[in-house]
Amino acid sequence: MNRIEFLRNSVVATGALVAGASIPSTAGNKSTNAADNSALAGKTFNLDYAPHQGMFENQAGKSFLDQIQYMYDQGFRSIEDNGFLGRSVEEQTKIGNLLAKLGMRMGVFVVDGGDNWKISLTTGKKEFKDKFVETCKRSVEAAKRCNAKWLTVVPGFYERRLPYGNQFANVVDAMRAGAEIFEPHGLVMVLETLSDTPELFLQQTHETFAVCKAVQSPSCKILYDIYHMQKTEGQLIVNIDRCWDEIAYVQIGDNPGRNEPTTGEINYKNLFKHLHGKGYKGVMGMEHGNSQQGKAGELRVIQAYRESDNFLS
Repeated sequence: MNRIEFLRNSVVATGALVAGASIPSTAGNKSTNAADNSALAGKTFNLDYAPHQGMFENQAGKSFLDQIQYMYDQGFRSIEDNGFLGRSVEEQTKIGNLLAKLGMRMGVFVVDGGDNWKISLTTGKKEFKDKFVETCKRSVEAAKRCNAKWLTVVPGFYERRLPYGNQFANVVDAMRAGAEIFEPHGLVMVLETLSDTPELFLQQTHETFAVCKAVQSPSCKILYDIYHMQKTEGQLIVNIDRCWDEIAYVQIGDNPGRNEPTTGEINYKNLFKHLHGKGYKGVMGMEHGNSQQGKAGELRVIQAYRESDNFLS
């Protein structure tokens, strides 16, 4: 599941409020762990994991508001909503009001004016920069409705007809323009390094690190997506430590498959322990799918986070 699919799935339905449920065992060979995890249902986690719309719709119903309530009842204290900017003002306000009522945080939403997935900011063309600036301004207003702090930015594709240095300078110039808009509001645009296509300008952490250092603003930082970085560069802990002072946000997904922790090759329990030890207090976006379908699959996601979050014992 790539970012386009996440955005495509960001829709709001209606329905009655659904209360939380405890977490039963879904795997016979892990009955002891499942019993322990069931006893933890509703308790908060050591890190601030943030589900997204649709992740628990079989348990909570189609309404995103009901799903947020269910997330809270299961111990989650943040959400992500990539497509928040594309929602109506009424929808944005309802989501923001519920988050405020529950004391939950909004994770990232995407600053998306339609140019993220094509050749755009690398060109240096005024038309792309102007549209980016306008989208940043709209994002400020949307962020106010949900008390958001972090906003995802993707500077688009390579312009192969220009030397890399020129493209880098064009991206830095655009990011400085965005930072000037966000900084007075205490907002942070987090540049995401991705693996979806080799055409993306930012593909490894050191590249995004260099952009942030060049921009020199507290409003321009790195979104470190563990799934993408496992694919493009590996050495997760090494690269996190190398770029730590520019990392402001983290997203999760196991590899292969981009599903919940414990389904792939990444040692998430150890990685979460490392991030906790570094004092990370930000949101941990659960930007992945469910490995199993239906209610059982949704409960397995919660159980996987209980298992991986149990790193202090």
